[in-house]
Amino acid sequence: MASIDQIIDDFAFLDEWEDRYQYITELGKLLPDLAESEKVDENKVQGCMSQVWVISHVEDDGADPVMTFEGDSDSQIVRGLVAIVLAVYSGKRASEITSTDAIEIFNRLGLMDHLISKRTNGLRSMVKRIQNEASMRVAA
Repeated sequence: MASIDQIIDDFAFLDEWEDRYQYITELGKLLPDLAESEKVDENKVQGCMSQVWVISHVEDDGADPVMTFEGDSDSQIVRGLVAIVLAVYSGKRASEITSTDAIEIFNRLGLMDHLISKRTNGLRSMVKRIQNEASMRVAA
């Protein structure tokens, strides 16, 4: 899986949006499938146009744990968007997740201007869910 820095660099080399959409689709193809048993309502992200599932994992039980995420979608383009969201957040400490503005990164990539509003709402829903899960893990 590509890091968010690699994705940003790759986007910089792609001038045409058709090429960028193809790249997003390729990122989605690289995303490991979730098992059917994990595609349940408790893992489903509400507010997405397509079906999207996100699962969080805590790497340690400290006051500011490292969290990793898995995700999947029934749409190829959305799988790619899920891959980008996971690249932003997975492997980070919970406090870093809560303070990272993925929407700003999507704006830098130009994604928010080139996706239909239902897809941007879905991106926001994924980010909100991940940040909420991280905020519950940060010790008060």
